[in-house]
Amino acid sequence: MEEAGGDISAPFLVPGDAISALAAAGEIAEPYWGRNEYDLRWIGEGDWLARRSFTLEGDRPAELVLESLDTLATVRVDGEVVLDADNAFRTWRADLSHLAAGEHEIEITFHSNVAGGAARQGAQPFYIPYHAGNSPIPHGNMLRKVQCDFGWDWNIALAPFGLYGRAEIVAADAPRIERLEVEQEHSEGLVTLTVTAYIAGAEGETCRLSFAGQELEGAVEGGGITAIFDIENPRLWWPAGLGEQHLHDLEVHCGEAFARRRIGLRQIELVTEADDAGTSFMLQVNGEPVFARGANWIPADALAGRITEAGTRDLLQSAVDANMNMIRVWGGGRYEPDSFYDACDELGLMVWQDFMFACNLYPSTPDFLANVDAEVREQAGRLHHHACVALWCGDNELIGALTWFPESRDNRDRYLVNYDRLNRTIEAALSETAPGATWWPSSPSPGPMNFGDAWHDDSAGDMHFWSVWHENREFDHYRDVSPRFCSEFGFQSYPSLNAIKRFAAPEDWNISNPIFESHQKNVGGNERIAATMFRYFRWPENFEDFVWLSQIQQGLAIKTAVTHWRSLKPHCMGTLYWQLNDTWPVCSWSSLDHGGDWKLMHHMAQSFYAPVLATAVPRKDGSIDIVGISDRLEDVDLTVTAYATSMDGTARELGQGHATLALRAEVLISLPAGTLEEGEVLTFGWEGSDGTHAGDIFAPKPWKSYDLPDARPAAEIAREGVDWLVTLSVEAMSFFLTAEASVPGRWSRNAVHLGPGTTSTLRFTPADPEAQPEFLLRDLHSATMKRT
Repeated sequence: MEEAGGDISAPFLVPGDAISALAAAGEIAEPYWGRNEYDLRWIGEGDWLARRSFTLEGDRPAELVLESLDTLATVRVDGEVVLDADNAFRTWRADLSHLAAGEHEIEITFHSNVAGGAARQGAQPFYIPYHAGNSPIPHGNMLRKVQCDFGWDWNIALAPFGLYGRAEIVAADAPRIERLEVEQEHSEGLVTLTVTAYIAGAEGETCRLSFAGQELEGAVEGGGITAIFDIENPRLWWPAGLGEQHLHDLEVHCGEAFARRRIGLRQIELVTEADDAGTSFMLQVNGEPVFARGANWIPADALAGRITEAGTRDLLQSAVDANMNMIRVWGGGRYEPDSFYDACDELGLMVWQDFMFACNLYPSTPDFLANVDAEVREQAGRLHHHACVALWCGDNELIGALTWFPESRDNRDRYLVNYDRLNRTIEAALSETAPGATWWPSSPSPGPMNFGDAWHDDSAGDMHFWSVWHENREFDHYRDVSPRFCSEFGFQSYPSLNAIKRFAAPEDWNISNPIFESHQKNVGGNERIAATMFRYFRWPENFEDFVWLSQIQQGLAIKTAVTHWRSLKPHCMGTLYWQLNDTWPVCSWSSLDHGGDWKLMHHMAQSFYAPVLATAVPRKDGSIDIVGISDRLEDVDLTVTAYATSMDGTARELGQGHATLALRAEVLISLPAGTLEEGEVLTFGWEGSDGTHAGDIFAPKPWKSYDLPDARPAAEIAREGVDWLVTLSVEAMSFFLTAEASVPGRWSRNAVHLGPGTTSTLRFTPADPEAQPEFLLRDLHSATMKRT
């Protein structure tokens, strides 16, 4: 790969991106370190060339196949243009049948996406606004490309380019299975699976389809063949925590062409019915209502060449390990590869799939809509068979974006029609490619053909609720809304020290340092984190305590929202917090650090997303209800016991509550105002007949109001295979007691509350089995009150 007209070159591995290639060759500095980002934006402003030779053997006509070619690219073979591409979300094919056997050269010119976006904006019949706050590199909305490549309020802005999928030469005259259309019809004790294989180059040829022990044959007619399989007493696919994720192999053989899909038999419906509060928004799986517990997914790395299947699988496994059952693939990223959805099928993670449009307005010219139509048909055809795909959504926040720009505010009719043309194109292409697919027009949205404000209207549809973070409101403001389904809400924290070490040296560890400000992309984010600390905590003395406390308060914010909204069940039937993962080491709303380490919020999510839960819900009159919640299909007998606990660990019992729960929430104990005395916090434990055994704590006042004792936490360390066991003990109440390791790895749990006379054992698995970690303990007292 070389710079067009320049003197920089580097080996370019495919699949991969050019910026990663330049960094690996030492031609540029590591993009994620320090403030290097700003010195590297020149890369995306020019054209780059990649070339190699290839050999054709035999005399069969050939075809070039390029997948995920990013984005504006001209492909030449032996100097002749064979392809001009302009959509990173499509597979491109070029006819090479005119080539003779022997050696040839292929060259790809990656035209500047930055310049290309600007040129396409200039060619529009009227200006199409983009969100400048999210896109320091402008006009990304003109291109069918990962939108966050141009920046975002959590992402580096480099406008990367490359080739991320397969690149191969195939026989042009060989039969090709272009796509499989899979439909399921469920009835009592029976699933009917209808499979239509669309096959090119095989007219009249006999094909064999097999599924669930059945095999059918037939001839291709009119470019396709349809087979119908009846499966009696089927083993169904269920989301995580509700049953097994059974998958059947579907195979299609047609001459040289072969395709395999793994099919989970399940029925997923979106239930939107009028009720006393407005209109419901609930996913129903195999006839059972399911509360969606999960988070939003963004690309696993800002540079596609650094994304690995193993790393992605680890992030998804962490979601399941935190008791999630749903992931929302956000519309400013990419349609993930097959391996992502295969993993979600296997793990039981339902997928809310956005189409890739986010936070900008987009063109509606015929050429743009034709490109979108082809994109939607390809992606829907590729993905719709997956059991995990629960819902298809037209975009992220485009309805709201109609109110963000002076152009669209001044001429709403023009831009509303412009938006509707795009939205209708997506919906039509989806419905024709995947009949029966569950469609939702936008997120957030009150519903089809409703262009209302779903940031503040909690009566219908899905909601994005950002007032706590963006308006710097108190955590209790989450209790002022009652969403039917909240698909975005979040609170920021700093990344963990292991991630910080990958972009800043210790001498730069200061939140006002320019390096840290460059790794905080949300305007006012650092000030908001600090302001929240002043509101709830005594000020931490050092940088490491500040980082730790930022993650504690992040977890408390999201816990407040999730537990309250879960307590409203079935009024609210889903919470997907923003966001699960990071694209690079950065201050953000994620619960997993870039690379997959768990922030403290992810440990807390493991508890507040537990299928069976008791939670404290304060009321406006000062009383506190303890609510039992169950997401199990079967009855669960739940017993909770509440205590008023002093800082020295002494406790007095306040009462006990019991209920039998199934798919609902119920108040188990009501504590009147004034139950807790000065200096006491509410502690409570619960046991369920499903084996649940857990506890929690609720402080009715800000933590800075309590004179926290020095609990003198201690740890006994033992080795068990590659794992390390850290057994914690204390002399008084210790809150959010956290064990930290000097090496990367995974903790079984963390940020626990512990009282005197009890112990808690945490398991640490180092990333390097040979590592010899040192351990440090930190709790709320040592981080905010201890003086040295």
